[in-house]
Amino acid sequence: MSQPSPLPPPGSGAGSGSGSGTPNPNPNPNSNSSLPTPTDEKKTASYGTVISPSPSTSPDTKNFSTSSSSDLSEASEYNDLTRNPFLDPVVAAHWRKVYDEADYECREVFDPTVTWTEEEEKAIIRRLDFRACAWAIVMFFALQVDRGNLSQALADGMLDDLGLNTNDYNYGNVIFLVSFLCAELPSQLLSKKLGPDRWIPMQIVLWSVVAISQCSLTGRGSFFATRCLLGLIEGGFIPDIVLWLSYFYTSRELPIRLSYFWTTLSTTSIVTSLMAFGLLHMRGINGWAGWQWLFLVEGLITLCIGLASFFMMPASAVQTKTWFRPNGWFTDREVSIVVNRVLRDDPSKGDMHNREAITPKRLWETLKDYDLWPLYAIGLVAYIPQTPVNYYLTLTLRRLGFSAFNTNLLVIPSSVVHIITLLLLTRLSDILKERTFVAMLQSLWTLPCILTLRFWPGLIENAWGTYALMSVLLSYPYCHAILVAWTSKNANNVGARSVSAALYNMSVQLGNVVANFIYLDYDKPYYHDGNTKLIVINFLAIGVFLFTKAYYVWRNKQKDRVWNAMTEEQKAEYIKTTKVQGSRRLDFRFAH
Repeated sequence: MSQPSPLPPPGSGAGSGSGSGTPNPNPNPNSNSSLPTPTDEKKTASYGTVISPSPSTSPDTKNFSTSSSSDLSEASEYNDLTRNPFLDPVVAAHWRKVYDEADYECREVFDPTVTWTEEEEKAIIRRLDFRACAWAIVMFFALQVDRGNLSQALADGMLDDLGLNTNDYNYGNVIFLVSFLCAELPSQLLSKKLGPDRWIPMQIVLWSVVAISQCSLTGRGSFFATRCLLGLIEGGFIPDIVLWLSYFYTSRELPIRLSYFWTTLSTTSIVTSLMAFGLLHMRGINGWAGWQWLFLVEGLITLCIGLASFFMMPASAVQTKTWFRPNGWFTDREVSIVVNRVLRDDPSKGDMHNREAITPKRLWETLKDYDLWPLYAIGLVAYIPQTPVNYYLTLTLRRLGFSAFNTNLLVIPSSVVHIITLLLLTRLSDILKERTFVAMLQSLWTLPCILTLRFWPGLIENAWGTYALMSVLLSYPYCHAILVAWTSKNANNVGARSVSAALYNMSVQLGNVVANFIYLDYDKPYYHDGNTKLIVINFLAIGVFLFTKAYYVWRNKQKDRVWNAMTEEQKAEYIKTTKVQGSRRLDFRFAH
């Protein structure tokens, strides 16, 4: 079996790759020259958790992805330090101590020496996709049904039935978003204490009850009350799901799975539009309006998903066996592979128990981690330009003369294209190993559409032209999956990852609150003032993306200067003794 090769000096890329190099000239496994580096973002490795080799080692690499004809050869590939930093005894001893002290639930199967074939890993990933990712998609469908069916209800004249106007509709959206925003962080703290496998099903069941109660709305007060309750209960759900998925997937795999996850936004829109076409035809049955039947039926669907989720979400890879699942998801060997592949990608995923509460000190450390603020700034502004158009799509289509039923069908084409562009954007990020510039394509897509909305004289007068323009805008490539995984990556710590996910989502919800004050009643139907504001915000979003890229390049270079000035003995001592956690570690490099 070949000697583990040293890694090249740290760099600043944005994706994942892999490599192994020339044989280590020092065969002594305890020699500092064999210790690994803070990994370049272009390698599939434990970024920022291992230390650098001596400057004399060779940076040559070979491609890990080339399949070998023998299991022995494939196992040798895994012995490369770019894939397994724990092959260095100093690093392995350090993290074993961390896992023991944290009472990490998977610590018993942590094994620096276990190997597996590429075929075994692919089979396990397929099983994870079928069991974990697929059910996450089903649960997100439940969220989006109850979060997004208000727009379908509007097409049936709900505002007129309740004596409300568009300003009341805006206020209801703001109440929901503010409540959602306020619940994000408390929900994450509760999820970390109870475990997402317990808290998420509870959330779904609770909000489904509120969603069902919307069939009994009587006016402004009850409309605002249900909006508030839905926001408070649903807040934190998305970061909770991301945290749960991160227990099973590596940092390179997670963005792709999150792209599948967020296709549910458009898929739900398609499914609920078709459902609405039938349910809204029930107006008059039992004296109810069509929107009342809509809330009742879709709320009951969500309730069923919530109850099933109690039985579909294991707490971790080592906790899939239970009385209602006696065989579990994996064999003992497969459990070892699932756990160790995730830890080799990011050892920090085992520095907390999955039912361990986040301490006030750790919470404060994450809140003041300014290195993550650029990502929060992107979340704040990047999604505003398309949001008012999306909120007002059904109302605009009714104003253009389309019927209530055709309106719900006309939203489907943009939803279908939105799914395609989202998946293509995330794949492009993975192929190019680039986050910032690929994610910025979203803002470059929306900018010409917003400019046309503002300056095209045929807006509203040309019904089909207006519909086509809005559909192109809403087909934008959604960068949210890239940003969520990017935030998780740069947090570099389980506790920080949980809180930072909530903070990022809070910034997104705050942007949604702002978006609700862009299109105002005095400005309809052309919304010239509103679209002018959207143009400014769109340019601002592009600027924030560019600033984020420059900032992380600068921060990585800054860390390189400090790290490279240390001796090998100082680096080894740092990795063993430092109390610094998360992205502040000197041996961590930011993804961008």
